[in-house]
Amino acid sequence: MTLRRAATAGAVAAALLLTGCAARSAGPLEQSGGEAAAEQRVSQEAGQERRAVGTAEEEGRADGVAQRARRAEDGRAQGSEGARTAGLPPVVDHIPTRDKVVFLTYDDGAERDPRFIDLVRVRKLPVTMFLTDSVVGPAYGHFARLRSVGASLQNHTLDHRALRGLPYAGQRAEICGQQHKLKARFGIRPTLFRPPYGRYDTTTLRAAADCGIATVVLWRASVTLGGDLTYTHGRPRLRPGDIIAVDPDNPTGLSLEKRTERVLRKIEERGLRVGRLEDYL
Repeated sequence: MTLRRAATAGAVAAALLLTGCAARSAGPLEQSGGEAAAEQRVSQEAGQERRAVGTAEEEGRADGVAQRARRAEDGRAQGSEGARTAGLPPVVDHIPTRDKVVFLTYDDGAERDPRFIDLVRVRKLPVTMFLTDSVVGPAYGHFARLRSVGASLQNHTLDHRALRGLPYAGQRAEICGQQHKLKARFGIRPTLFRPPYGRYDTTTLRAAADCGIATVVLWRASVTLGGDLTYTHGRPRLRPGDIIAVDPDNPTGLSLEKRTERVLRKIEERGLRVGRLEDYL
């Protein structure tokens, strides 16, 4: 049951208790006033119930705002709204759209497989790469080639530290530091940011905003080492607007190229295609 429904049900129940008390106190009036008094009582009860429902709806809306604020503080962006705190970047794992698109995103920058570049080029995939400076190391040339075939390069911090709970100065250094690195390497200042491990707090959002980040990007679906999809919440199936996260290569799993091919088949089976994330944010 959602918070709004729970609030509505609670308020209605309270209204019924109140009307029950009114009915008991009005008993003598009914006996002396007959059917007219009974009709008046029914009308009063209906009015009280409508007022209770209206109050519950207002409380439900207030509860919804409070829930979104708590979700931002806890670092859990569930659903498409994410964190909408005033003045701070929204947090998204799904984008509401009628277009039949999903979004492929890749983390860290550890992969080096040139076949993945060929796949992006041949399939014209508008993938988004969230890069960590300490993981990319000397391989920025590899990502320059990826960028040349259509990949977007975005921010995933300098050192892949879990940001949640760190002081503002430390979080800002991680985010702004990588902004400066990517500006120096590619002449770009990313507008998208993914916190390592998907963990963040309101300090993260403040630091991200101060570093020029427009949107904090999480994911609703992720790709296993075998190329299968798992989901953070909701029905376990792809739907339009889903953001998919793909981790770097691992010696025990399929290559990044193979995992991407498997995911592309699943996307196509659902009648979907890969969209450019930046076009929808």
